[in-house]
Amino acid sequence: MVDVRPPVRSRENTRGRLMDAALEVFALVGLDGASVEAICERAGFTRGAFYSNFASKDELFLAIIARLAEAKLEEVEARVRDLGEMDAPLGPTEITHRVADLSVGPSIDPALTGEIRAQALRDPEMARAYLQWQDGMIARIAQIVSSLVDTYGFRLRLPADEVARLFVEIAEDTSTRAALQGMGVGEANQLLNARAQRLAGALVDLPES
Repeated sequence: MVDVRPPVRSRENTRGRLMDAALEVFALVGLDGASVEAICERAGFTRGAFYSNFASKDELFLAIIARLAEAKLEEVEARVRDLGEMDAPLGPTEITHRVADLSVGPSIDPALTGEIRAQALRDPEMARAYLQWQDGMIARIAQIVSSLVDTYGFRLRLPADEVARLFVEIAEDTSTRAALQGMGVGEANQLLNARAQRLAGALVDLPES
């Protein structure tokens, strides 16, 4: 029997174009106004193409957040590797300032993650997907924290996974507060990084000289 499924690369391209289109539509009309029809029209696909890749608009936006978060984590990991090549020692606050830019990206409004969490509270399937994504984020951040500890000889006041979870919780709380206060993305990211730096100072002890 002939395999008529689309090539993996083609499917990835379709998903990518739908996510890019969704971000553009969301920036223009907001989350509520970003209908499946508007996203498909923007991307140049049919509704069939949309639903062959995403079960719902909520799943699409969760995929967008995951993609942007993955890109951000890869950037942070690259900064951590660069820090390992520096000669001058840095304190935990300065390291956080250099690498812990926990923003979800310049193309997304802080209201988006809040809406996704609200949907997860109403939909058990969405909740499972959201928690799975969040646990993956925490695991990746814990690896980054452990790498910094090994490189600089810091002492954590909590296990690395608990430190990572606190960073994620601060990011989520800041996103919610930013949405409630009507902050722009730049202002929200500035607040997030200031809070992340204070958390680093509270959770990390410098090595004895």
